[in-house]
Amino acid sequence: MGRLAPPRHLLNPRSLRWKIAALTAAAACAVTAVVGVLVHRATYDWSLTVGRQRAYRALDDAAAAYARTGDRQGLADVAGLPAPLPASLRPGETSTSYDDRKPGQPWMWAARVVDGETLAVRIDMGPEQRSLQALDRHIVMAALAALAVVVPLAALAAELPNRRLRRVARTARRIAGGDLDARIGTTGGSGGRGDEIAEISAAVDSMAGALQRRLLSEQRFTADVAHELRTPLMGLITSAELLPDGEATDLVRDRVRVLWTLVENLLEISRLDAGAERADRVPVPVGRIVEESVRRTGLRADVTVIGAPVAETDPRRLDRIIANLVINAHRHGLPPVEVAVAGQSVVVRDHGQGFPEELLTRGPERFRTGAAERGRGHGLGLTIALGQARVIDADLTLANDPAGGAVVTLRLPATAGQPSPAVGPPGEMGTSLIGK
Repeated sequence: MGRLAPPRHLLNPRSLRWKIAALTAAAACAVTAVVGVLVHRATYDWSLTVGRQRAYRALDDAAAAYARTGDRQGLADVAGLPAPLPASLRPGETSTSYDDRKPGQPWMWAARVVDGETLAVRIDMGPEQRSLQALDRHIVMAALAALAVVVPLAALAAELPNRRLRRVARTARRIAGGDLDARIGTTGGSGGRGDEIAEISAAVDSMAGALQRRLLSEQRFTADVAHELRTPLMGLITSAELLPDGEATDLVRDRVRVLWTLVENLLEISRLDAGAERADRVPVPVGRIVEESVRRTGLRADVTVIGAPVAETDPRRLDRIIANLVINAHRHGLPPVEVAVAGQSVVVRDHGQGFPEELLTRGPERFRTGAAERGRGHGLGLTIALGQARVIDADLTLANDPAGGAVVTLRLPATAGQPSPAVGPPGEMGTSLIGK
């Protein structure tokens, strides 16, 4: 059994968790450095003070013995005095100087002029220096131990706000994906007043609620307008049929049919938006359904079917999707229009300018055709096709072919209990030219 990979956010070096941990580590290092320097300096000054006191006492004892007996035992050779010390000597005064010219063997010198003669002693400061070095090492070790505890604790403490922020991000993505019922809810805080993350959560929830109310209002308006237009349109259609035949009558009848189609499309979109549509799935031969759909549009298209694919889907909605895609390809693209059926996929391609970049990025929008050069229309065909694809749990993908032209791929869900569609022998393929 393979090892489980850690969550992706734990491995992201740009995560807020690691930024907080890094900031905590930097702050701990800065505090440790400041405290360490202060302790080092204080200890160093204290050792110099102790060294001077020892040097004073040693010089007093050696000078007293020299005055009584003339014995120079305990006195140092003045030839080794540090350079600054002889210049600072004054009669009757004792001067000291720290000598660290030789690494690892520091000395504290004390000198005094007695009866015109310089008397000096030196005290070994090696133990004090080694004690100071040991203190520095202990400070560094203590700092590393503190970091080993503080940094993980900081990372763990950052997990709660990180988790809340990830929840906000997930909900925002769901709202952007069309789930307007998604809400973040309470993410922290008490007493009705939370922190900044709680304020962001409340703002996102408020935005989602306002957006949902506005979209529902627009959907109701669209449905009401389309519904109210049906009655006068039926009367208009009936009246148009009673007109005497002629060029003007044909023009009126054509415009009335276009208006009727628009109203029916608006009603269909309103039902899709309201989630009132339900798929009636049955096993259907995909190739035959596609060929019949293209034939009913009355438009010319090259239909290619590989094998004999079967899918469990709603044939009426599949017909509606294919018809809209073929009509959209003729209306906004250039011939030849090609329809290819292979397995659970149906690909519709034209040879025009392709989809505008904005449409590929944002998806189809009603009453927007993307660009003026893409022809006429109300921008409802792709919107209806996408809505019907969602009803039957199919995937509709828009793309542009590198050689030119728009490509729409419809991927139907796999048939339950059937691992692969019924495909004929390799190389078996049927091609037909449908339409005028």
